Amino acid sequence: MHYFAGKVVVVTGAASGIGRALSMELARRGAKLAISDVDADGLAETKRLLEAEGAHVQADRLDVAEEQAVFLYADKVKEHFGVVHQVYNNAGVTFLGNFEKSSIKDIERVVDIDFWGVVYGSKAFLPHLIESGAGHIVNVSSVFGLFSVPSQTAYNAAKFAVRGFTESLRQELRAARRPVRVTTVHPGGIKTNIVNNAVFDENYDGARSMRLFHKIALTSPERAANIILNAVSKGRARVLVGPDAKFLDLFVRATGSWYQGVMGFVVDRMIPKSTS
Repeated sequence: MHYFAGKVVVVTGAASGIGRALSMELARRGAKLAISDVDADGLAETKRLLEAEGAHVQADRLDVAEEQAVFLYADKVKEHFGVVHQVYNNAGVTFLGNFEKSSIKDIERVVDIDFWGVVYGSKAFLPHLIESGAGHIVNVSSVFGLFSVPSQTAYNAAKFAVRGFTESLRQELRAARRPVRVTTVHPGGIKTNIVNNAVFDENYDGARSMRLFHKIALTSPERAANIILNAVSKGRARVLVGPDAKFLDLFVRATGSWYQGVMGFVVDRMIPKSTS
């Protein structure tokens, strides 16, 4: 509890899912919250829930893909609270599509939010985190930052990039002896709205894909939030969230590139295809 009590914590993508669950659990652990999302209605509900917990909370609509907006937001949070201790770059989207038939715009949208949003958030808040003397950057990658599957070229690219960026950043800050810890988070199947809000190309059946995801997602957002925060409080470099994430990480380590043949065969047959 002491690692969060009284700390000013920023959470992006806080309107639902892991972001909302992180915000709620952080409030219970005594943190002051700066939350953001593009979903104004969902964000307002998260703020209401936090205020019901007695939390000190500031809520702002923010598109993490907009560089200037993120930097202005970081300054706004610092001005409001006077200090920033922790940043959870959690906002994300996905796109299910065959690369050959996907548009560049579909891929750019995922990369802009899932990767550049993390870079902007890390860069904008880093000076404030250093100034706090006890900073922490928590960047949410995915189990798809550990291995690749068909139909997820954009999401895999962004989440692998988040992993590489965050691990490199951690090494840089340690070498420079900056007072900022860095953690990469790899959630497995979490029962969130990410698939509900996903974009699907014409080859995939979106409704059936959503139903399948909710059947196989093993971990609740609340459980995920507790796993993440417990690991963050211990300064862990990497967090695997959920039994599926742990299993798949071991599977990829054990099989090397051979996993691609197995995973490609299985996932290609699992994902519901469009019949139109």
